[in-house]
Amino acid sequence: MKCTSETSSKLDRKTVERNRRIQMKGLCFKLASMVPPQYFKSSKSKEMMTQQSQLDLAASYIKQLTERIENLKERKEKELRSQSGTSNKSSITNVDRANNKAVVVGSRLPVIKMSKSGPSIEVMLISGLNKNFMFYEVISVLEEEGAEVVSANFSTVGDKIFHTLHAQVKISRVGVETTRVWQRLQDLIY
Repeated sequence: MKCTSETSSKLDRKTVERNRRIQMKGLCFKLASMVPPQYFKSSKSKEMMTQQSQLDLAASYIKQLTERIENLKERKEKELRSQSGTSNKSSITNVDRANNKAVVVGSRLPVIKMSKSGPSIEVMLISGLNKNFMFYEVISVLEEEGAEVVSANFSTVGDKIFHTLHAQVKISRVGVETTRVWQRLQDLIY
């Protein structure tokens, strides 16, 4: 009787160990399959490598990803610090009257960019989610100054809202005084 229980105990241990090896082999295969193929050296394919080499390669790949994540976090923190160090006022001050274009200086929000090409006027306004103003007020300013808004749209990317308006001069011989429009938009936005 003792011999039979000892034999079955050995068989149980062998079965448990075999199952553990099969499970470990499956996990190693799964880990190696997560490493992109371009990361393997061209001289050896994934199938030709030993299991130990595949594990070493996966470990170095994970280490490389971890370093990349750390670098990206540092870049993000640096960018956030540089953005938070600036005030919420924009430094848009220059209007190029010869080319009828507004020159955007700085990247603080909100930002107004206005350009005129013949009878067409394009106004681009970039604002943050926390800056509240009514989009229809910008359209009203353009229409009051003698422009007809042809299209207006906006899109949100991250924490920025991009407003774009295309307008045309209603009466071509009268035109639109872009400097006055520019000043009224600045007064409205800031």
